[in-house]
Amino acid sequence: MTVVEQTRTPGTVSRSGPRRRRSAALGSRWTPYLFLAPATLFILVFQGVPLLQEVYLSFTRTTLLNPTGGQWVGLDNYEAIFGDPDFRRTLLTTLGYVIACVVCSVGLGLGVALLLNKGFRGRGLARALVTIPWAAPGIAVALIATWMLNAQYGIVNRFLDAVGLGVPGGAILDSPRYALPAVLATTIWQLFPFTSVVLLSALQAVPQDLNEAAIVDGAGRWATFRAVTWQVLKPTVGLLAVLMTIWSLRRFELIWLMTKGGPVGATRTLVIDLYSQAFDSKKLGAAAAIGMVGVVISLVVIIGSRLVARAVEKEDVR
Repeated sequence: MTVVEQTRTPGTVSRSGPRRRRSAALGSRWTPYLFLAPATLFILVFQGVPLLQEVYLSFTRTTLLNPTGGQWVGLDNYEAIFGDPDFRRTLLTTLGYVIACVVCSVGLGLGVALLLNKGFRGRGLARALVTIPWAAPGIAVALIATWMLNAQYGIVNRFLDAVGLGVPGGAILDSPRYALPAVLATTIWQLFPFTSVVLLSALQAVPQDLNEAAIVDGAGRWATFRAVTWQVLKPTVGLLAVLMTIWSLRRFELIWLMTKGGPVGATRTLVIDLYSQAFDSKKLGAAAAIGMVGVVISLVVIIGSRLVARAVEKEDVR
């Protein structure tokens, strides 16, 4: 027996063991918060503070030429924008644009994901090519779409004329009737690759043995999809719907470069209206109020999606 072993006492071992365990437990409890602290601090400083400033600005009459000399006016900015028929039209256009983007991008992405999940020659290349629209910068997409829709040399007008569906004069982006569908088609073309890739990843988690069991029991493709595949995809589809809603509400560069909100306000969304109020009309207070309307819509969508998700989970448990 060594000298160290001779000098140890039972009490020493019993006291040091619990201390080490308590310190280890304390460290493991606070470790997640320490990792979250930098991201939380970043969000509070660079998003929380500007949001509070925008809330205050929306209750003031502030101009772009004098941004620090705002006058408190209470709810006057909100009364003014909601009393404006053009803003109500902008709000309806925004809601229609968002709903169309969400439904079409998620629906098209689901269809493409189901196709890419099948085995065929060149599947890897197809999976890579489908991501190109998402990877392309929004400015480049807007400029290419504008060139394709040009009234004189655009390929879209040439194709429509060839099949007898040409727009009079070929001015698609200058037509109040066709400008919004053109912007929508371009937006969906850029968004659907993201949803298809995410849903394709979710499809990998579908248990194949359940699909095979359903087919053996005589279930058709639609019944198998509804009973097995859709149950796995539902949470992912819900998350994508929320993301697409928020991204569609924030879409600016594509609409601005293609139509600038025209013609006659046909493609004017909340973000376009916000920019126009702030930099064309020089009304920062009114622009902030419009921005807060967008924030409220986003919060309603997020909270509503969570409530729906919880209700669905309760139904599945039952």
